[in-house]
Amino acid sequence: MSKTDVLIIGSSAAGLVTATTGRRVHPEKKITVVTKLTKTLIPCGIPYVFGSVGSTDNNILPAESMFEKSGIDIIYDEVVSINRDSHSVTLKSGEKVVYEKLVIATGSQPVKPAWLKGVDLENVFSVPKNKVYLDEMQDSIKGLKKIVTIGAGFIGVEISDELNKAGKEVYLVEKLPNILGLAFDKDISVRAEELLVERGVNLVTGRGVSEITGKGKVEGVILDDGTKLEADAVVLAMGYRPDSGLAADAGLPVNSWGFIRVDEYMRTEDPSIFAVGDCAEKRDFVTRKPSQVMLASTACAEGRIAGMNLFKLYAIKTFSGTISIFSTALGGTGFGVAGLTENIANEEGFDIVTGKFEGIDRHPGTLADTHKQFVKLIVGKESGVILGGEVYGGLSVGELTNMIGIMIQNRMAINSVLTAQIGTHPLLTASPAGYPLIKAAEHASSQIMFNHSR
Repeated sequence: MSKTDVLIIGSSAAGLVTATTGRRVHPEKKITVVTKLTKTLIPCGIPYVFGSVGSTDNNILPAESMFEKSGIDIIYDEVVSINRDSHSVTLKSGEKVVYEKLVIATGSQPVKPAWLKGVDLENVFSVPKNKVYLDEMQDSIKGLKKIVTIGAGFIGVEISDELNKAGKEVYLVEKLPNILGLAFDKDISVRAEELLVERGVNLVTGRGVSEITGKGKVEGVILDDGTKLEADAVVLAMGYRPDSGLAADAGLPVNSWGFIRVDEYMRTEDPSIFAVGDCAEKRDFVTRKPSQVMLASTACAEGRIAGMNLFKLYAIKTFSGTISIFSTALGGTGFGVAGLTENIANEEGFDIVTGKFEGIDRHPGTLADTHKQFVKLIVGKESGVILGGEVYGGLSVGELTNMIGIMIQNRMAINSVLTAQIGTHPLLTASPAGYPLIKAAEHASSQIMFNHSR
């Protein structure tokens, strides 16, 4: 039996940041991480191992070296149970570890729906954060030609695009009317669809899959309208579920979606146990409703909060909710969204206006590598507070999306954007006279003024 002050289960983004933050804030404490992964993958880079990155070996999160450099102990094993009474965990090897504080950072697992006939056929793959599985998957599909991806969220879109780049004939099937339909409004989604089709991916939207067919090995899929698509392999990209079984077995409350219930300091019902990352409950920053968002960036933010608050609460450093900041890229075009979309704002009953503007991200537009840049802001009609934003353009929109996220988190009003001081340069940004973010704010402001003057 061994003892530690802080025991963290999991070495991915949430576990890593909790450990390193805990070391910085509590340098006198012994911190130990238990992980069953000898090599931890960069979660957001997983789709790209099938094309751009080339191998999982080129997508490794340097967690182990960071732990060692920070003086954090690593145990390569698997926690099989938590005993809250004795403040201990039991490992698969049979060893017990006693803790003062425990952090559950067990992440999530890909959804493999039991109702879908044929999910257990050979060459039906999911997309877990597991290097060994992904290496075997990559070897299996190397000689295959036709691949069907089920689900057009971020993972489904990105992996389909990468497989297409690798020379596969790819069909991407999505039951919603548009790809990325849970993240973006239609006016952004359709642009992503046009680009994906232009790049060679075959899209099937508005239809789901009723069955995966084959005798032992995949031969195709049947859509819910009876259409048949031939396939040598199927990739399930139908979302992820929180890996919260350890917590539930230990009697810790989980919500209806399976997320471990936590407070704003990432503490569970048990004050000595925290939960962070994909397995932990989240609330939307604006609506305050439970959220199913699972992002590495959110996991890192939660890890920082937990690491700071392990032994002493920092009242001003609480986690105020998930803003849902997503971004992706198709070739040289980036797409990003932060906060509420127009659809969700309307569904939630917010009284809003939207501000839109399409310009370019360099000036003059004759410069090489100039892209169109479109910004859409969702703004409270009475308050003028920014509730969300969506963008597309060159690869710089990733940082623009983060900027909108900061505006939402700080509850900036549209007038603050209109009076913002910005730095511009021909090779780096749009013109100060036609800066898309500010022009979109002007468009929103004009609608607020018009409504107030009526």
